[in-house]
Amino acid sequence: MDADSKETIPTNLRLLLVIEQIAEAGVPVTPTHVNSRLGLPKPTIHRLFATLEEEGFLQRDMDGRSYSPGPRLRHMAGGILSSLRIRTARQAILRRLSREIGETCNIALPDRDAMTYLERVETEWPLRIQLPIGTRVPFYCTASGKMYLSSLDRTHLKKYIATTRLERRTPNTITDPAALIEEIATVRRNGYALDREEFMQDMIAVAVPVLDINRRLMVTLSFHAPSQRFDVERALGFLEPLRAAAEDLSQLVIDGRSD
Repeated sequence: MDADSKETIPTNLRLLLVIEQIAEAGVPVTPTHVNSRLGLPKPTIHRLFATLEEEGFLQRDMDGRSYSPGPRLRHMAGGILSSLRIRTARQAILRRLSREIGETCNIALPDRDAMTYLERVETEWPLRIQLPIGTRVPFYCTASGKMYLSSLDRTHLKKYIATTRLERRTPNTITDPAALIEEIATVRRNGYALDREEFMQDMIAVAVPVLDINRRLMVTLSFHAPSQRFDVERALGFLEPLRAAAEDLSQLVIDGRSD
């Protein structure tokens, strides 16, 4: 934003520009960082952040200085992603993928402390695992959650692990912080994440990222299956169609097309 633009930002546009900068950053940011782009008076930028925090659009991060999207902003983002036109096309992509794999496919949205299931297409098998839309699942022991954690920088990943109780959900759950950091590094290298019966016994899952226009993780795409039907080796055989569907979903949101 050039100097002339900074001088003439209309009052009723300032809150939206703050939200836009926070969305573009993709990590918790301080008012000073945002204002380096907007160039507003210091009392003004702090007043805008205070208003957005008070109304639930922003919330303070663990360090007490940075801010990240609050519940109202996350809810608004989910509503945009769930718009009818996009949802129809998104469902078609999921149905195609589910038919190819033969298992339940999910789209999950990162929230402050968990992944929330935004969309799903169920398998036709009578034996299935019920995780309906709106279900919240932990980051540390799910494929979608670990995929999201791999998008964080090391500082924010360490903060998350230091403040999270790594509860043992199954005998396979990773509860050692050092082991979890190593697991997330592997996810980052591979570009996919696995759940090896870590969240629920007898369930495996594979997740890949769906990227936004800046090539940052927006949501995750995954499928899960009972271990009676799938092992990890077989699941990894479907990585290519999973990644192709993730790219289709990414283009759907970026282009705003439903064709």
